[in-house]
Amino acid sequence: MHRRSILWGTLSAIGTAFAASPANAAAGAPPQKLKVVYHLDDLDKISFVIGNIQNHLDGVGGPGNVTIALVVHGQALKGFHASAANPDLSKHVGQFARDGIELAACGNTMKSQNIGLEDLLPGFVAAERGGVVRLAELQSQGYLYLRP
Repeated sequence: MHRRSILWGTLSAIGTAFAASPANAAAGAPPQKLKVVYHLDDLDKISFVIGNIQNHLDGVGGPGNVTIALVVHGQALKGFHASAANPDLSKHVGQFARDGIELAACGNTMKSQNIGLEDLLPGFVAAERGGVVRLAELQSQGYLYLRP
């Protein structure tokens, strides 16, 4: 009789765990608003990443349905210098800032390039402790990491 109780208890626990699984919970609950961080350090990938972010926004129905951050460091930051940015990039960055997308510039890269926030396109904030630190912070807050 004791074995039957153990078996029944085990099966009940498995059933409870399965019933409470995220897939089953999501079936009856509204979808969770995702948080995503894009990592950009390659100058040649700026247009690609900006396009990915725009596609992401379009795919989920706008900025109200997702939280997005962009962390830029290394050579890629040169493309966001206000004096060097092309008009299309400036337009996208401005719209992203208005949409509430965090645009973080690596503080270490800013120092190495001898620039301040005023030298970048409007909307950027400084990741004072560094771009990779900001990426780790965002991931620890539940952001999904994307590096196109």
